Amino acid sequence: MIMLAANLLDRIEGQETLGGLDVTVRRNAFGRQVDSFESDIDLKGVDGPPFRAVFIRAPWVEQAGPGVEVLGTEPRTGRIVAVRQGPVLATSFHPELTRDGRIHQLFSEIVRERA
Repeated sequence: MIMLAANLLDRIEGQETLGGLDVTVRRNAFGRQVDSFESDIDLKGVDGPPFRAVFIRAPWVEQAGPGVEVLGTEPRTGRIVAVRQGPVLATSFHPELTRDGRIHQLFSEIVRERA
């Protein structure tokens, strides 16, 4: 999410982004590594029960442009944690740290749509 953001808050000196998403992202918004946590997230476009998301030094989206689809928010804070803009998908949590493959499946579907 940080690498794909058009705008980045709390960036470190010299840090650049690719700018593939029309979002403003705040680095480490949920806190330091000791503040890591898990949360159940309802994700638009992902069938089934809420996704158990693992947040580690996670960013959040402060602002999303008009072409950005918000896929999920963290329920305790209401902060945006999953977005899509066209073929670009980003989460502020680590779906690879779970056994739940639904987000990877969504990404695969996006790639297939573009092929």
